[in-house]
Amino acid sequence: MLRAIELVPRELFVDPAFEDHAYKDIALPIECGQTISQPYVVAFMTEHLELDERHKVLEIGTGSGYQAAVLSALVKDVYSVEIVKPLALQAEERLKGLNYSNVHVRLGDGYYGWEEHAPFDRIIVTCAATFVPPPLLKQLKPGGKMCIPVGAQYAVQYLTMIEKSAEGTFTMRKTLPVAFVPLIRSEGEPRQ
Repeated sequence: MLRAIELVPRELFVDPAFEDHAYKDIALPIECGQTISQPYVVAFMTEHLELDERHKVLEIGTGSGYQAAVLSALVKDVYSVEIVKPLALQAEERLKGLNYSNVHVRLGDGYYGWEEHAPFDRIIVTCAATFVPPPLLKQLKPGGKMCIPVGAQYAVQYLTMIEKSAEGTFTMRKTLPVAFVPLIRSEGEPRQ
């Protein structure tokens, strides 16, 4: 997993004004009022998903495409949904230009996942929700895992690990306190 992070040129995924800070362990602003997560959080989330090269992963919140690029080295396919049109277009172009051919970007409301490609072995959400969206739980394969920041905007959020049993029941546990931008709906309002 660390090798995958090492191989992704983070400076190409940050705002050029912050290129000098690309390898600091901090979150950085990107276009459209969004952020790129600090490397520690990217590593933490990636490691806790216990990825396998056969996995199909759903990412909610493409942003600049950095997390998707890291995932691409570890899994078969990454399906990433971004609601902010300029970010989705830029990330798709950036990822194609850097030959991340197993990453598929779609403009859309991440709350609803990407049903056409479900079920997913793993789901990673890189924006905070006040509750876990039911469509994402439905799209998680039995035996699958999800990592999602849960909590109110401007309050403590926790990375929450969710496991779906073979019978379809869920186990959830809070891990790391974090601060993520909110998961927004297609009408542009933060999820409540």
